[in-house]
Amino acid sequence: MRGTRAGVAVTAALAPAAWGTTYLVTTELLPEGRPLLLAALRALPAGLLLLLIGRKLPKGRWWGRAAVLGMLNIGLFFPLTFVGAYRLPGGVAATIGAIQPLLVAGLSIGVLGVRPGRRALLAGLAGVGGVALLVLKSGARLDGVGIAAMVGAIALMATGTVLTRRWGRPEGATLLDLTAWQLLAGSALLVPLAGFVEGAPPALSATNLAGFAYLGVFSTALGYVLWFRGIERLGAGPASFLGLINPVVATAGGLVVLGQTLTGWQLLGLLLALSAMFAGQAPARQPKPAVPPLTPVAPATPVTR
Repeated sequence: MRGTRAGVAVTAALAPAAWGTTYLVTTELLPEGRPLLLAALRALPAGLLLLLIGRKLPKGRWWGRAAVLGMLNIGLFFPLTFVGAYRLPGGVAATIGAIQPLLVAGLSIGVLGVRPGRRALLAGLAGVGGVALLVLKSGARLDGVGIAAMVGAIALMATGTVLTRRWGRPEGATLLDLTAWQLLAGSALLVPLAGFVEGAPPALSATNLAGFAYLGVFSTALGYVLWFRGIERLGAGPASFLGLINPVVATAGGLVVLGQTLTGWQLLGLLLALSAMFAGQAPARQPKPAVPPLTPVAPATPVTR
């Protein structure tokens, strides 16, 4: 049964909520200094699991489309995100990530023919401001390579979000199939790249395996299925605003696990970010077709008798 719009938004928001826990899981449970290994072990097992469930391969032009989406959403996005996370404070990375709704709005004009309204643009700006207040600290260290990597990652995912909306999915394929294809396409780049750059993986402890299991099953396999469902049902623009829940959950994780506290400005940022997320759920307006002018009707010729 097709869920209601609110229900779809709630379940789709579980994806960026799970992604918001990635930083905490990475720092507390996973090996240090191996970003490509982390990306590969996050994508490959999840892709194989979903392929085992769906047991369906792409056909025809969907081989190429799956490869493109896999590179945008997984293969290039994952390592660039880890580079940004390693070289930037979490607050700077989260603030850069908050520009995604604005990038999606701009790309949607040319790719989808959808022009964002003033409400969506204002909500996008408010989202960036809210996230900045929530997570950005004064004197935050800025690194050129880290900023470039994070901006590139967000631009890639924004492009992938818009193309996912434009291409949809082939007839007979499920969202599990579409997600599996992208994860495996991304893994085709990540696995050899991790081996070439970082060498053989280290011995993994039980704690490491638990962290990878969480990232693979919940944050990746389930998370991306729900995310693509949100794009399909809600549209690229409204779905992109759900990403603002990511830094909110990351901040909440710091409060609960690390014993951090919120300042008054951070509370204001939290309210702004959540308000922007809700405001951005208004469906984008499709351009109205031009109404052809009425053809004047010639007056009837009087009948003479």
